[in-house]
Amino acid sequence: MTMRYFCAVRSAPLVPLPGGSFSSSRARVAFSRKIFFCHAKFDSGIEGTVSLKMVSPTLLAAEKEEAKAVLTLFLKKQGLSNVVAARTINKSDSFIEHLISRLHVVHKSRYLVGRELTTLEIREALIPYLETLHEENGDLIIDVVESFPNPPVKEKPVSSVSPSDTPDTPVTPVTSANSKKLKAISRVSEIDIDGNLRPNILYLQELGLDLDQIKGITRRFPSFAYYSLEGKIKPVVEFLLDLGVSKSDIPNILHKRPQLCGISLHENIRPTMKFLEGLGVDKTQWAKVIYRFPALLTYSRQKMQTAVDFLYDIGLSKENIGKVLTRWPNITSYSVEDKLQPTAKYFRSLGVDVSVLILRAPQTFGLSIEANLKPITEFFLENGYTKDEVGTMISRYGALYTFSLNENLIPKWKFYLTMEYPKSELVKFPQYFGYSLEERIKPRYALMKECGVTLLLNQLLSLSRSNFEKALEAKVKKLVPDEDQSS
Repeated sequence: MTMRYFCAVRSAPLVPLPGGSFSSSRARVAFSRKIFFCHAKFDSGIEGTVSLKMVSPTLLAAEKEEAKAVLTLFLKKQGLSNVVAARTINKSDSFIEHLISRLHVVHKSRYLVGRELTTLEIREALIPYLETLHEENGDLIIDVVESFPNPPVKEKPVSSVSPSDTPDTPVTPVTSANSKKLKAISRVSEIDIDGNLRPNILYLQELGLDLDQIKGITRRFPSFAYYSLEGKIKPVVEFLLDLGVSKSDIPNILHKRPQLCGISLHENIRPTMKFLEGLGVDKTQWAKVIYRFPALLTYSRQKMQTAVDFLYDIGLSKENIGKVLTRWPNITSYSVEDKLQPTAKYFRSLGVDVSVLILRAPQTFGLSIEANLKPITEFFLENGYTKDEVGTMISRYGALYTFSLNENLIPKWKFYLTMEYPKSELVKFPQYFGYSLEERIKPRYALMKECGVTLLLNQLLSLSRSNFEKALEAKVKKLVPDEDQSS
């Protein structure tokens, strides 16, 4: 369903003060107050705002905290102290609600299926919007936030007004957003009088990003085109390099999370890292952690803490929580209520110790129960295994459910049926599904059959090449005397 927006603007005159000046709550410039009345119009012809009845009070409260965290971070980036930023937040309930309403419009399809937004999605929806407001309002951004829905704007000099500038002309935010995106992309390609690209673009190219890749990043996150080289991009890149991140990995990190370059090293990134190290993240592994999931350094502490609390609740020690966060930092992006808890409940129904499973294979908890987990469980049940046996298999090999059913499990299962092993062997060694069918399973099985001996499935696949050959030789030597004696 396509959604269009129409906004009508009603201006209120300024109140004159003695001496001919005009009142202003903060700035010493004259401004007119505008009241925006915005509502959605759907192609079906039905008008109205997006209903929030489908969103639980608990979720709304969590989103409000996330929106406050995003707004606080944004205000501090503009140079506000912690005290001033907190004071502004306390005066901005209406604006916070406006941000949440914006989330529900941008991600309406997610709410229709009852899925909670991740911190990453919330930030990607709100930060560009806040930066656009700042570009349009400059130093009056605090008034915009505190005075919503009656934001002050700088008064423009009296001049001739074209029909397109009249308040009766509908404004389409989608069109405006597209215009800003195109402007940002165009900025990437701009050259100076000497025919050179902007310094920040040249620097990014030196790192290994080509112009099309930079445009792709800007298309997803227009603010990236406006990040200064010396003030934002270069300090973050040099910080990553100092941590041990390879220069060749920087393009991939920036592609995954360009917002990193817009976050303060001193006020945000370093404190976040210290917080995570306190939770047990291995400080010697930061290069790998950031490469795996650079969004981690942009998450609010509240978001990360909810994932940590879940890990404590299922029985992990602080040391093991640190191992999980180091090995699979993506887990902090999962909704505890909609993803982690239901997944833990599902695995418990199979008799699995979820604390052991999440330590061995935390990526399993990012899978869809309906699309990934249930089909694999049903596949094994349909092929003669009991629920307890399936639980044993996943307990012994946590990565089992991360494989594609059609592209991995089924082809290997079909070949397994020709291998003359009992089905119980797979319960003992489900790691079978982790080996290459063409490069390891088939060649080794063929060699074993050629020798006329039988190894345990574990021996067949897990041994190194030299040890595998030794195992075959030992089996053959043991077989020969028996044949001589029978003759």
